[in-house]
Amino acid sequence: MLLLALIAFGVPLALSLRDRVDSEVKGQARSQAEVVATSATEFVDPPQPLPLQRIAERSAESVRGRVIVVDARGDLLADSAGAASGRSYDDRPEVEAALEGRGEQITRDSETLGEEILATSTPILERNRPVGAVRITQSVEAVHEAVKTSILDIAALAGVVLLLGIVAGALIAQQIARPIHRLDSAARRVAEGNLDTTVAVQGSTEQRSLARAFNEMTQRIKRLLRVQQDFVADASHQLRTPLTGLRLRLENLADRFRGDAGTERELGAAMGEIDRLSLIVDELLILSRAGEHEVPGERLDLREAAGRAAERWRASAEDRGIELTAETGDIAAEGWCAAPDLERTLDCLVENALAYSPRGSAVQLRVAPGRIAVLDEGPGLSAGEEEAVFERFSRGSAGRRGAPGTGLGLAIARELTRQWDGDVRLRNRDGGGLVATIELAPAEVRS
Repeated sequence: MLLLALIAFGVPLALSLRDRVDSEVKGQARSQAEVVATSATEFVDPPQPLPLQRIAERSAESVRGRVIVVDARGDLLADSAGAASGRSYDDRPEVEAALEGRGEQITRDSETLGEEILATSTPILERNRPVGAVRITQSVEAVHEAVKTSILDIAALAGVVLLLGIVAGALIAQQIARPIHRLDSAARRVAEGNLDTTVAVQGSTEQRSLARAFNEMTQRIKRLLRVQQDFVADASHQLRTPLTGLRLRLENLADRFRGDAGTERELGAAMGEIDRLSLIVDELLILSRAGEHEVPGERLDLREAAGRAAERWRASAEDRGIELTAETGDIAAEGWCAAPDLERTLDCLVENALAYSPRGSAVQLRVAPGRIAVLDEGPGLSAGEEEAVFERFSRGSAGRRGAPGTGLGLAIARELTRQWDGDVRLRNRDGGGLVATIELAPAEVRS
């Protein structure tokens, strides 16, 4: 806007200045010619070259041009350029007009100088009769240079104004943007899970109002999340007691009806559902606490983590007739995470791999920098289930047909890794099976 304003004002001003300078140059030439003509009247007839020469030279300095004085025949009497007297100028149109008793001002090409000149003449009158003439010639290029200089001065001034405007605008924009940047940074920290973040109430009225609204929003979210977490935690704790009591009652009934195959089968199924419900309660409690960072993050050796997970599940794998191996390799592999969160995530993925892999197959843990992959030979995922199975209580087509579960394991695994800027991804293996990959942030970045 400032640039447009400068152009809108500067262009008309430059055009006006050009016309004004041109008019002033021409007016000054006319005035000076009349002054010379008046001063030279008494020295023309009879001719007195010396005083005429002095008058011509002084006038030439004033107009920055050439001044000549001629007699009534057009012969040169004095020349500020120092030319010898006697030369005839009666063939010059401006001199011819002055000797006829009228002043003239024209722009023409000079054959002598080889350039365009501004020629101004006026008659020297004695008793209203021309007795000579004065001619002033100026280079048009010099006039144009004067105009150009003035326009350049205006352009320089406009540039200074524009620069000052840009600096002032940048300072004002910085003052306006600083609270916005603080708010953006605070919003990012809240998005990362830090609900204790607040922003300073500074800036304009609107910015202060926005900062207060942001602080109130984060506090309300914090309160609501805490209420939700407390509710889930309290419900989980309260449900454990009646579930335990219900299981004990079913066990007593099972002892009482031992030998009745049908009743034992039904009671066993009921206790299985109670165990499943207890597991859901436990996993809901874990989900409610996900993101709280109860244990600090640290640099973890992923090869050691994979080896420990393989040892934890080796006995279970042997019972199912599955070969469980950990390929840790020779390359250092580290990641940033809390050790309990990584162990729980690994346990979830390994447990799923063992649950869905057929007897006689193999489950492998492969380690690379920043990641651990669990590969199985199970049924894999149907098309479009790669993300759907991470939704809570969603088990996918293989889960509905296969081993029982709560549908919360993968949701917990992803929550636990994402709080450390990591993730869990699933994809089908070429030739059958599934690859579940834990991706963690590089340890050198977070440490």
